[in-house]
Amino acid sequence: MADGPAIEQLLAGRGVRPVVNAVGTWTMYGAAPASAEAAEATTWSLGRSFVMAELQAAASTVIARATGAEAGCVTACSASGVALAIAACITGADPALVRRLPDTSGLSADVVMLKSHVIDFGADVRQMARLAGAHVVEAGPATHCGRNELEAAFTPQTAAVLYVVSHLCVQRGQPSLADVVDAAHARGVPVVVDAAAEYDLEGFHRAGVDLVVHSAHKFLVGPTAGLVAGRAALIEAVRAQDRGIGRPMKVGKEGIVGLIAALERWRALDLDGQRQRDRAKLARAAERLGNLPGLVTELEPDTTGNPTDRLRVHVDPTAAGLDAAALGAALREGPTAFVVRDHLADLGYVLIDPRNLDEAAMDLLTDRIAAVTTAARKR
Repeated sequence: MADGPAIEQLLAGRGVRPVVNAVGTWTMYGAAPASAEAAEATTWSLGRSFVMAELQAAASTVIARATGAEAGCVTACSASGVALAIAACITGADPALVRRLPDTSGLSADVVMLKSHVIDFGADVRQMARLAGAHVVEAGPATHCGRNELEAAFTPQTAAVLYVVSHLCVQRGQPSLADVVDAAHARGVPVVVDAAAEYDLEGFHRAGVDLVVHSAHKFLVGPTAGLVAGRAALIEAVRAQDRGIGRPMKVGKEGIVGLIAALERWRALDLDGQRQRDRAKLARAAERLGNLPGLVTELEPDTTGNPTDRLRVHVDPTAAGLDAAALGAALREGPTAFVVRDHLADLGYVLIDPRNLDEAAMDLLTDRIAAVTTAARKR
């Protein structure tokens, strides 16, 4: 196998550019670079063979300890984890039903979602449920949903509720998670939470959620994999999908071992210290960008409550020479792609996420922003 420098040269010769990643853990930019602990464990596993059921059993123990859930398992990614969690709610661990999916004729296969949670994270989240043969029933308008509108979406065919926690969701005017759990459990319906990028591994289980899905390659900085935690019977049903729709989305040994290492690292992590270090990087960036015409910065805490912050950079097109969307696009051009969060550029700003940047990379980014805005003003 080619070593690092050789493969780097090979990829560069085929148009793969280096990236200065100020978006954070978005999948389209490779999510988070794996930690040294996860990378070492992943590499170690690749040269060995395992009884995969034993690996999953070991992972279940580690996941249960980290989350407070009864059990857990590892999937190929969080998106596949959502699909398999919904499948588990439809079939249980019945092998005959597992083999039928995505044919759900005659089965209870409705999945209730708040309309405000119908997001595109790179794919339509509803598609994850539909892979299992589910029919998605949307509750309420996107901008406001009362509990009565949520409850009206339940029918005798409801198999699960899919609740999404994401910065892309509408954050106000919605039933609380507690209300959703209460309404679902009153009808004997399990709740699945898609919390791919959410740091809180324990809170959803304390709230009574039945299955929770996290990503291994976002805040956990592990390999590409997903983590599903929850009630033991439903985790058994998730694992049972390996004999059905889970087969083409199976996780490898490296994903399981790497996730175990990532979770062990996470338990010892000083999140407060990490946040303070990231804030110092953002303060330095704010100081440098504050001297550029047309740019105004402010610190923005994470919108879903994770212990992390970003720098919001407001762009005045008249003074800066270009608008926020053009700034984001220009930063991606050139031999190195500098990528910032510009999904809200129509509101006049971009966001800088510090988690994948050291101080040197942050300085490179602010230098690049200065060069792009200077050139735009000259034009």
